[in-house]
Parts: sequence; C-alpha cells; structure tokens
Amino acid sequence: MSILLTGGAGFIGSHTAVELINAGYDVVIVDNLSNSNEKVLNRIKTITGKYPKFYKIDVSVAEDLCKVFNENNITGVIHFAGFKCVPESTKIPLKYYRNNLDTTLSLLEVMNKYNCTAIVFSSSATVYGDKNPVPFKENMPVGGATNAYGRTKLMIEDILTDVAVASTDFSAVLLRYFNPIGAHPSGLIGEAPDGIPNNLMPYVTQTAVGVREFLTIYGTDYNTHDGTGVRDYIHVVDLARGHVAAIKYATEHTGVEAINLGTGNGSSVWDVVHAFEKANNIQIPVVIGKRRPGDIDECYASVDKAAKLLGWRAELTLEDMCKDSWNWQKKNPKGYED
Repeated sequence: MSILLTGGAGFIGSHTAVELINAGYDVVIVDNLSNSNEKVLNRIKTITGKYPKFYKIDVSVAEDLCKVFNENNITGVIHFAGFKCVPESTKIPLKYYRNNLDTTLSLLEVMNKYNCTAIVFSSSATVYGDKNPVPFKENMPVGGATNAYGRTKLMIEDILTDVAVASTDFSAVLLRYFNPIGAHPSGLIGEAPDGIPNNLMPYVTQTAVGVREFLTIYGTDYNTHDGTGVRDYIHVVDLARGHVAAIKYATEHTGVEAINLGTGNGSSVWDVVHAFEKANNIQIPVVIGKRRPGDIDECYASVDKAAKLLGWRAELTLEDMCKDSWNWQKKNPKGYED
C-alpha cells in the first residue's frame, strides 16, 4: 500500500515524504519538476534510507497518471501539485486557473477510475479572505480571497466537497496551512525557490548568505504590535507530520473535513527578523518599503480541531525554524544547484 504525493519533490512535499517513510509508509512521488529538483530524491534517501518511487509527469495528463496507478497500489493521495506564487497569480491568473484546476480534475478522475477514495489537499489560509477576525477557525465563512491563487484553493475545496457528497465512500481532508518555514534539521532538504521567493524566510536567509543585499520589509503601518504584518509561521517538519496524521485520518473516515495547520500564534515580520538574528548571531540589513496590495494585518490559526481530530499539534519553535532555515541555506547557498 502506497501514498501518492503529487508535487512531492517540492518544499512541503519532500518533507512530507520523509515523515511518511519514517512512519512506515511506501511513498510514490509524481512531479513535473517545474519548481523543484530531482536531486531532492537522493537526499530523502540519505535521510530515511529509502528512495521514494518517482515519476516525472504532469498531473494534469490523466494517461500518465493512470500508469502510476496501474503500477502501484495507491491507497491515498496527498495533493500538493499546483502553482503557488501569489504575486504571479495576480499578473497571469489564467495560468493558475488552468494548472491548479486541471491537475485536480485529472487526479480525481483517475482516483475514481482506480477506486482510490482518500485525499489530503494542500489548501491555504488564504481561503478565509480578509474579513474574518483572528484566530481563523474552520467554521468561519470562506471566500473573498484577494488573489487568483487563493481562489483556486477555494474552488478545489468546493470540488472536493461536491465529490464527497456524490460519493459516500470518499474522504477529503482540506489542510489549510498558514506560513511554513524552516527546513529539515539535517540541512539536506529545504526551501529552494525558483526565482523570486514566495514568503519571508527565504528573503531573510538569502540576505544572510549574501545573495541579496538587504531585506525589504513591506509596510510598518499595520494594526499590529510593531506595525509589521503578523503571520502564523509553522515549521515545515511540523507541517509534514500533520500530513501524516491527516492521511491516516482520511483513510479511516469518509466525508470532508477542513483543518487548520498552524501554531496558533502570530509573529510579526520584525519578530521573525529579530528571532533569526538572535538564533544565528547574524545581523540582517533591512530597508522599509511600501505596503503591498492585498496584505492583511494579521493571520493566525485556531488549532483546536487539528488536535481533536488528528491528535496533532505543532511542537517546534520560531527559534527552531530560524536555526533550521539558516542551517539549510548556509549548507546550500544555491539550493539544490550546488
């Protein structure tokens, strides 16, 4: 019995592969390597002692995906595959709608063909929009996403819900993550963004390693304790372990559950910068820029549901995230291209 990871060679997917293998699962990864690197597979083997089975395919191509299901006994799927750059999604939305929806529809059709009924979906806190008060709770209304990326997540949540209504043996866990950072403590796998990073920590570590001259903080006039935006940063290893708990839940239950994965605590941009400097004894040069459109003041999770249904809580600290991020970056200043 194997767990299929679509987009499994990426940042979160690779860490999830490690945790699944460590938990005794067989892992099959499919990835077109559009924003990842095949070298991660050998590093997963170094960490776990086991090389995950890998197919270089595009998940939107059903015929190729059928080959994977033909050759493996897939009992559950964790669906990471999709474009994820928020600023890019506002500039070329059709690219995001086409890719993120097509991959999901093809995957669900193939799962149906092979009677695979359990899926964990990589959703996002962006589905809560900008009107709900913090902390965000799963029973809050969703909608009002401020970008095409977030709207594709909403649409896919709706698609999975409709499938579950139509198929009573179907199980979908919608994992709404907050802000994953950090890296595996070995320093062998971590976040290696292709081009412009999508979140704060790679900017911090790239500044620390000298790839960037300075870190730009976009806005210091937010309604927060220090004027910078507050987010719920979660260690990617904690996040990966949440996926292990979620796929176990999905294979044992039916229906749809939306579940937040976060720490339940908000940290500002300045909090992260100061924590990184203290944890690693490094000074980060900073310049102040203008606020970016669409950024909200605060975003952090209510995490009670994850504890109740999955038996999972985040355990690693902001200091751990900062140390592990820097350990990865200084060992891999060019990501997987060294």
